[in-house]
Amino acid sequence: MWHHHIIKGAAKTAAAMSFLLALGGCALLPHPAEPSTAATSPATFQVSGQELHQPLTLIAYGDMRFTDPSNVTATNPKARQALIDRIAQEHPDGIFLNGDVPYMGGNPDDYAEYHRETTAWRDASLRIYPALGNHEFKKCEEQACLANWWSEFPQLRGLRWYSVQMGPQFYGIALDSDTSLLPGSAQAQWLQAQLAALPASVRFVLIWMHHPPVDDLQADGDDNPRGNEIALREFLKTAAPGLRAKLLVVAAHVHNYERFQRDGVSYIVSGGGGAKPSQVVRGPDDLFTGNSFPNYHYVKLVLDRDTLHGTMYRLDPQAASPAWASADHFEIPAAQ
Repeated sequence: MWHHHIIKGAAKTAAAMSFLLALGGCALLPHPAEPSTAATSPATFQVSGQELHQPLTLIAYGDMRFTDPSNVTATNPKARQALIDRIAQEHPDGIFLNGDVPYMGGNPDDYAEYHRETTAWRDASLRIYPALGNHEFKKCEEQACLANWWSEFPQLRGLRWYSVQMGPQFYGIALDSDTSLLPGSAQAQWLQAQLAALPASVRFVLIWMHHPPVDDLQADGDDNPRGNEIALREFLKTAAPGLRAKLLVVAAHVHNYERFQRDGVSYIVSGGGGAKPSQVVRGPDDLFTGNSFPNYHYVKLVLDRDTLHGTMYRLDPQAASPAWASADHFEIPAAQ
């Protein structure tokens, strides 16, 4: 059984950060929630260690742009479906979606397409944790966009950011990069409170979001980190040394794959979910040196004892049937 807490109105007021409301039902799994037994955790959602695989296995990726499969320009429906099927075969403990789930957030049909194409995930009772991207706010007013989002993900109703603890060692934090992350903002204060109240058993924290705080800077600047994400990066630079846990930030927005280490924090760009691929000029700080293109992919994270193992699995777009290769691997050891 999946255990939940909800931080009521977390996206509306910082004063509500400590108010926890038990959720009576869940759309991510086909059974109801029960009261949490881990009362010391500040997490919005909780999954007990008994419900998880050993070792804990997670998937992160973004930029799917679910829409009518006849649209083969803005997104690649074959790659999109190949990724869904492959991830279902992995049967991870959690799927972390880094935003741009629909192509147009104002079009309910795009969410209906997401629902249809991901049937295998729900049939397997997989836990799905989405983060808001900029395409969730395309072709609609903000509140109408959010209404469509919460209609598909009703367990998040009223929330634009949230957290989940999975077992004793892993903690995930979903951020909304369409909302302010600047110092003093409600979201920044909530994040600071989350990190300050991490249970002592937590060894790794995954922050997943849409716009990247670190990426390969491009001449056109369209996808380069904005002030909002730079503010987050500067906060994590000061917060990381005081934490017992290691930080990994996985973002998207750039339709490619990149990996960095900055100020004691690991940063990954995983935007290979099917959206029109982006060419990137890789700088010297990018730890991924592969030159393959396009990079339709997902990132698999395995927490084995005191090490978080990460692998980027790339889809071969030229193969007659879906073929996968391990294109990058990294390890993050727990803090000593």
